[in-house]
Amino acid sequence: MDRYPELRGKALLFLFFLWLLWFINFSIRMVFSPILPIVEDEFMVNHARASSIFIFLSAGYGIAVLVSGLYSGRFGYKKTIVLSLLLLSLVNFSTYFMYNFFLLYVFAFLIGFSVGLYLPSAIPLITEYYAEKNWGKAIAIHDTGASSAIFITPFIVLLLLSFFQWRGIFIVYAFIFLVCAVIFFSVSTEVKISNLPRAMLNDIVKRRSLWLMAIIWVFGAGANLGIYAITPLYLTKELNMGVGYANTILGISRLGSVGVAIACGFLIDKFNLRYVMFAIIVITSIFTILMGLVGARYIGFVLFFQAFFVTGFFPVGLVAIAKMFNREMRSLATGLILAMSILFGGGIIPYFLGVSGDLHSFAIGISIFGVVLMLSSTLIFHLKELE
Repeated sequence: MDRYPELRGKALLFLFFLWLLWFINFSIRMVFSPILPIVEDEFMVNHARASSIFIFLSAGYGIAVLVSGLYSGRFGYKKTIVLSLLLLSLVNFSTYFMYNFFLLYVFAFLIGFSVGLYLPSAIPLITEYYAEKNWGKAIAIHDTGASSAIFITPFIVLLLLSFFQWRGIFIVYAFIFLVCAVIFFSVSTEVKISNLPRAMLNDIVKRRSLWLMAIIWVFGAGANLGIYAITPLYLTKELNMGVGYANTILGISRLGSVGVAIACGFLIDKFNLRYVMFAIIVITSIFTILMGLVGARYIGFVLFFQAFFVTGFFPVGLVAIAKMFNREMRSLATGLILAMSILFGGGIIPYFLGVSGDLHSFAIGISIFGVVLMLSSTLIFHLKELE
């Protein structure tokens, strides 16, 4: 297929539709965070058990991005995305059966799995639709769907809670996913990678840079999704804020994140990718450490800047993956790295932060994580492909 040479007209319209798909995919994962205090109270569970929902969510996501990375090129990127949207619709319609806490684990796993099929197909699809000179901008614009979801989802939850119980929120999303599946199937063109090298998986896993990038992504995901996941619990249970006020602070703290993601797309095309990644992680780690040190009076200020800088990591990281791996390896490499980053960064890290909240405090766990995040930034200079 012919690539779009410029980001305008139909090219821009299709990119914004992909943005919408990524927005709703990411938003459904984020819904668990603002409703977590309500779920914790309804099922009368402790912080660690409530936070363990994110382990199942992340495990499902990690398995799916790995499966998608392995097979979506052969199956077809278009069909994989349609399948993801239809599964999300079906799973969300099952919400009204979730009256046992164990079933929430199953539900979270299925949501994570359905969402996880999307991104390893979306990134190769973007690199096939758009000229390489526009990859930085196209991927960055697409990735603002995630940062926008992080910002807007708490407000969506607050709005829908005024009309429905928390289970009704997922039913609304189910209808949206169904409509988007039909539209995407109608407007997109299939892209397949039919001639995959036989030993590709073995070749990829032997590359040292894959594992270094995966570690960097684990801590990047932890600084974003992991911190985001437990922030409502931290604000309500430890800093004694109301649920509505805590979710308002959580949403407002993400206000600047959309702009920084777009800005990073232009920075990538003009400055050294390695130094941009390093600066983003170091600054994020400083504000993560401060999250555990400041009290309720300044937490909104620190949350804002922590979210502002960490959001820039993801478009930069996705472009780095696209440049480090060739066309045939790109989807699989994306799947492997995302699988590990979401499982550990989006699942294990918030669980341990929840354990920290039970044993001592959320604050000390967050600050320790910030220190480890800063140390992880040095790994960037060992990625020879980015020289």
